[in-house]
Amino acid sequence: MSMEQNRDVSAPIGVFDSGVGGLTVAREIMRQIPNEKIVYFGDTARVPYGSKSKETVTRFSRQIVRFLQTHRVKTIVVACNTASAYALEDLEKEFDVPIIGVVKPGAKAASQATRNGRIGVIATEATIGSHIYSQYIKKINPDVTIYGKACPLFVPLVEEGLWEDPVTDEIAKRYLNELIDIDIDTLILGCTHYPLIRSTVARVMGEKVTLVNPAFETARELRETLEKKGLLNDAPIGLGENKYQFYVSDGAEKFKTFANSIIKYGILSAKTVNIEEF
Repeated sequence: MSMEQNRDVSAPIGVFDSGVGGLTVAREIMRQIPNEKIVYFGDTARVPYGSKSKETVTRFSRQIVRFLQTHRVKTIVVACNTASAYALEDLEKEFDVPIIGVVKPGAKAASQATRNGRIGVIATEATIGSHIYSQYIKKINPDVTIYGKACPLFVPLVEEGLWEDPVTDEIAKRYLNELIDIDIDTLILGCTHYPLIRSTVARVMGEKVTLVNPAFETARELRETLEKKGLLNDAPIGLGENKYQFYVSDGAEKFKTFANSIIKYGILSAKTVNIEEF
């Protein structure tokens, strides 16, 4: 089901993730492109995506894109590394709307940042297992060596709000030690939850290592894409217009509490949607 591309500059941007991690991407879009409306969907009923199969993640992503299209979005950001790794190609083929993932912008930034050609990627098991960052980085620079490390405990720690906590420090040291030993100079935060523990990761890795935040790079790429396609909204949003809308597949209250701790632009509510209907 392909819908005609929306050419209305005042139309919203659709952003989706398996849950709350993609809010770090939404937050960057709010900062960098403040005149854009956002419709955010977090698939909180079916999180995590990182341990699911390609087929399942692609099916979920299709349903979410169809839901976002009911809001007449002009472009879609897949604010989830796992869904970007598994579903992006299929979505681009099937839907007539510009779709941006978080992997390519992060890979591009890392390729430009590295000096010694040794890049680390920390992410979910699915993202690491897909070797998606390696594929993109090797296309840009074949001489680079990529070291992947799955860090499955980071997501629950972030979701529990333990951003600055001895437990998180301890787990980070355990995960990241081997990356320190192999002398990487660039590290990709390859999961959208990870920017929230950026300072912990930076402390463990030391100042010689450049951290790449794909959320930041994705918002930058989104801006460029909107400019290129003549879809950037220059006019400030009118008073009384619903600038940011949030939808989830479950647990709206819990989502709202977490979202408000990350985004300081006032999330008034999150509505629950039965995503299986799409």
